[in-house]
Amino acid sequence: MFKNLPPMSRRALLATPVVGALATPAIGQTATIKVGVLHSLSGTMAISETALRDTVLMMIQWQNARGGLLGRQLEAVVVDPASNWPLFAEKARELLAVSKVDVTYGCWTSVSRKSVLPVFEELNGLLFYPVQYEGEEQSRNIFYTGAAPNQQAIPAVEYLLGPDGGNAKRIALLGTDYVYPRTTNRILRGYLNSKGIADADIIEEYTPFGHSDWQGIVTRVKQFAAQGKKTAIVSTINGDANVPFYRELGNQGIKAEDIPSVAFSVGEEELAGIDARPLVGHLAAWNYFMSVPGPANAEFLTTWRTFINNPRRVTNDPMEATVTGFKMWAQAVAAANTTAVDAVREKMYGQKVMAACGYEEEMHRNHHLSKPVMIGEIQADGQFNIVYKTPTAIPAENWSPFIPENANRRR
Repeated sequence: MFKNLPPMSRRALLATPVVGALATPAIGQTATIKVGVLHSLSGTMAISETALRDTVLMMIQWQNARGGLLGRQLEAVVVDPASNWPLFAEKARELLAVSKVDVTYGCWTSVSRKSVLPVFEELNGLLFYPVQYEGEEQSRNIFYTGAAPNQQAIPAVEYLLGPDGGNAKRIALLGTDYVYPRTTNRILRGYLNSKGIADADIIEEYTPFGHSDWQGIVTRVKQFAAQGKKTAIVSTINGDANVPFYRELGNQGIKAEDIPSVAFSVGEEELAGIDARPLVGHLAAWNYFMSVPGPANAEFLTTWRTFINNPRRVTNDPMEATVTGFKMWAQAVAAANTTAVDAVREKMYGQKVMAACGYEEEMHRNHHLSKPVMIGEIQADGQFNIVYKTPTAIPAENWSPFIPENANRRR
């Protein structure tokens, strides 16, 4: 599906907030279709979000090489909310009210998504959100292309409790202090209780964004694990705090066979910045890994490497979810014969894409995708050996059955 995409230099990628090279229409062509890019390029989340900016630019160039959409070229409008949650809302309003974008791809953290949600609803914008999250949300103005808890967090913990994951009997829930980790861990605590894991065998620790001193917390986890029951770590740590966290696991000699950890926000991009050798065997749960075999991923990797022109740059799950969402949006625009939000929204339902994960994914009326679940072991080179995957793509449950208030909510 990726054809005729020329390489783009790093300098061109970073040159201007509005990417003019991508935005210039051919002579005689109608006005461009504007694509907003709302990802942090500075601050604590830049380690994760910069690659998503690059992915949207890649897809715009890819679509333009195919003739654009509706006879028009696509133009990127890039802003930097700088890992500042109120600034996300301000930049979202700028994209919608000033730049008049037709669609936006953006956000990583749930706090940033919740910051912009009322703006998109007020101005009837369209946001594609590409990262796994805690669920408990559904907006007609957002399409969620990352995983809901039943497509990542719950299967990962189920794996830890089983024989392949070490038969864990105690769980340490470590997270960054904001809505995604706290809500996900509330869901996981309900799930663990349903499996016979008592609250006394669960600990929770939360730290601020950018936290760097992990010695005390990792020591407490070791002490918790020393009380006679097999223990595992479930990490909802986000952003650049992952680098010192994993470094401290290595410093304290915590090996996967002793206290395995599974992460929900650590992928190839985050591991590229650290020595992964002490972390071999620790786990991450996603819906895509760069190491996935098959022609769909081979095509994705070739396209990315050609575009980014840097052999050290990796791919990861939110990048793949961005590509899937972009292709579905392009298909919906073509089907609607307009970029008008209400018409495109209706055509989004039922859109299917053969994703780079090797599964056909479908957008449902709850604005969430069906996705496979994959669990991978960290390798010394920062890649993942896939040790588990579901045979089919699983529809999302964005309202968790482990939240009591959802008992009467229609799914």
